Amino acid sequence: MKVVILDRDGVINQDSDQFIRSVDDWRPIAGSLEAMARLNQAGYRIVVASNQSGIGRGLFDYDALFAIHDRLQRELAEHGGHIDAIAFAPEHPDEATQMRKPAPGMLKDLSRRLQFDLAACCFVGDALSDIQAARAAGCRPVLVRTGKGRRTEAEHALQGVSIHDDLASFVDQRLR
Repeated sequence: MKVVILDRDGVINQDSDQFIRSVDDWRPIAGSLEAMARLNQAGYRIVVASNQSGIGRGLFDYDALFAIHDRLQRELAEHGGHIDAIAFAPEHPDEATQMRKPAPGMLKDLSRRLQFDLAACCFVGDALSDIQAARAAGCRPVLVRTGKGRRTEAEHALQGVSIHDDLASFVDQRLR
């Protein structure tokens, strides 16, 4: 089974320091939905793993989060794609569990539930916590320069990390 794990904010959609709090805040990064659909069409399952501390911070609730995910799924479906699972860690960073990135719990849980081998997949993110979670879970870490990616690349030595301008360029390379 071919699986690609994606972070959400900064990889699939525009990120914001004020958080993506509602459907109105959610805007896909140019080319990301098309790239995800191309992965699906090439036989890949797509899984999303995202920290959503805005819930733990009281900035939005589960209904708002699920409405955002519904919009993501609907817009992706318009391009012929779909997401097999979306996992998220709602807790405040000060109350982090093993499910919150950079810990590997969310990725390991997805692997167990969906029956895929973490060592055989990539985790595409834009933040150091994504890279750390990928490594801790045994995935191949991939950084995109969208979202926080350029800053992450500039501030950290990322040995052994595949780096791409955006999700579309990662998918182009992956499907070659």
